[in-house]
Amino acid sequence: MTTAAALPRLLVFGEALTDFVRTGQNTWQSAAGGSCWNVARVAATLGLPTGWGGAVSDDLFGKEIVEKSIAANLDMRFLQVVKKPPFMAIVHNANPPEYFFLGTDTADLAFDERKLPDGWLDACEIAHFGCISLVRQPLAARLVTIAEMLKTHGAKISFDPNYRNLMGPDFPAFVERMAGLSDIIKLSDEDILKIYPDATPAESLARLRTLAPQALIVYTRGSEGITLYTPDGEYEQAASRVTVADTVGAGDSCIGGFITSMLTEPDAGWQRHLQFAAATAAVVCSHTGAYAPTHAEVEALIGVSA
Repeated sequence: MTTAAALPRLLVFGEALTDFVRTGQNTWQSAAGGSCWNVARVAATLGLPTGWGGAVSDDLFGKEIVEKSIAANLDMRFLQVVKKPPFMAIVHNANPPEYFFLGTDTADLAFDERKLPDGWLDACEIAHFGCISLVRQPLAARLVTIAEMLKTHGAKISFDPNYRNLMGPDFPAFVERMAGLSDIIKLSDEDILKIYPDATPAESLARLRTLAPQALIVYTRGSEGITLYTPDGEYEQAASRVTVADTVGAGDSCIGGFITSMLTEPDAGWQRHLQFAAATAAVVCSHTGAYAPTHAEVEALIGVSA
């Protein structure tokens, strides 16, 4: 019998999908992806016991996600395979990114929290939510309920709005609702300008701090580094220097690395957690596509940068 102690410390709930990226006039390349699944895959590959709570299709696209989840050592008791079509992102221009999504009755929407293993609520220490799964109904409403349940059970809630073009005019209000529930808020300079287009980043960050005075706010600015806002002060971390192949999955790997460091080295201090997060993101940026780095790769980069 599986006990609660054997269940993962980190749970990530939300979408996995297949990216179709245009590589030429009439050529395309597909790859497993999705912000929430990327976060889970990164944390698990770094060595943190992690479960991804989501559903995938029972075809070749879902199979790729399953295989890569197994390879990353994700806890497979949380992944569900359903008889629904795959959820897809069509990236018809990579630079600048232009994309749209396909899927009105797809596998991601069929996730059923009632099928999760016994004890999952009590075992979870941090749960992460974010991106388009939080605006795709009826999944979105169920995920918010899950977050509220976990909060009641003592878990910390991590939230990354990860703005996409599916977000409508009511999204800022939703962000503020989630911020009030969250212990960790990760957002980028691009996110904050999309969510609050009529305010400066400083004004927007101050607003979020008012809504979530005890939360950690991880504010990423690409090559300009990361600022961590805590109830007791601010911490700065420069971006780790690498030759950039692309930035796909950089934000997901940043929060995945940050949470991993928090849970595996709880006494290391905020600067170490930021350093680990920045290095995780940098290793990912040195590879093409949504790469999941090992702990050794991240530590090696930290050693080079020291």
